[in-house]
Amino acid sequence: MLSILIPVYNFDIESLVTKLTLQLQDISYDYEIIILDDASTDTSIKIKNERLGVLKNCRYVTNNTNLGRTSSRQKLANLAQYQYLLFLDADVLPKYDDFIARFSINSQLADMIFGGVEYLDKSYSKDNSLRWKYGKNREQKNQIIRQKSPYLSIISMCFLIKKNVFLNVNTYHENLYGLDVFFSYQLEKLDVTIVHIDNPIFHTGLEENTKFLAKSKEAMETLHNLVSLKKIPDNYRPIQKASNVLMKYKLSLIYIRAMETFEKMVLKNLNSQNPSLFLFDLYRLYHYHKCFNK
Repeated sequence: MLSILIPVYNFDIESLVTKLTLQLQDISYDYEIIILDDASTDTSIKIKNERLGVLKNCRYVTNNTNLGRTSSRQKLANLAQYQYLLFLDADVLPKYDDFIARFSINSQLADMIFGGVEYLDKSYSKDNSLRWKYGKNREQKNQIIRQKSPYLSIISMCFLIKKNVFLNVNTYHENLYGLDVFFSYQLEKLDVTIVHIDNPIFHTGLEENTKFLAKSKEAMETLHNLVSLKKIPDNYRPIQKASNVLMKYKLSLIYIRAMETFEKMVLKNLNSQNPSLFLFDLYRLYHYHKCFNK
């Protein structure tokens, strides 16, 4: 009935899989765990993760080349033998000891369930201050707040979804960062029923500030490409709406020039111990807007 699917790249998932297997001992329905290594380059971690394949109902498979998260999820979904798919990123851990049971698989009517994401105070460091603060303030939301915007509240680190629904939704398989927005739009477009519950995972693998900033720039380029390809509307996300305002009032070049002038100061703040999320929003808007002025 349940396929637990974990794509992994250069990350030790022993703690995650151990927690899951302990909880699965109390489950009455059929289940499987499939670990897909996406051509990891760290041999020691790869060997350690491969050993998990000997656990009960657990399989370990590999990609010959790095496909990225979206294509790896597609492969996992096709390998899965059960109706419900529980996707988990490698760098998460369940908050609750009854994490699996809280999804209520036996009585579930929704197409998709999202339990939320949280960030531990102990995960904070100066090196990852921006990723931690963004997650703590923008991604960590209770189920009541998430249910008010059920589609845009989805963060795909962990979610339960019916297999047929996922295969209908996951139709863009490019190896790009920032495709959650396309996934959310597809869910909404296909009128997928989503239930938000109190069952969060802790996001533990926080990127250092410089890496997170680089990935954020890539996400803005991905967002622009999705709009250009007409895969999402040009006003789906708040940052797109802000960009539209700049273009409407012919302020695009003024904004870009201003950000170019102050970019070093902005980056200094974003790499500091207490980065400003307002400046981070301006920085992302700058890079999204630049895509239209190349």
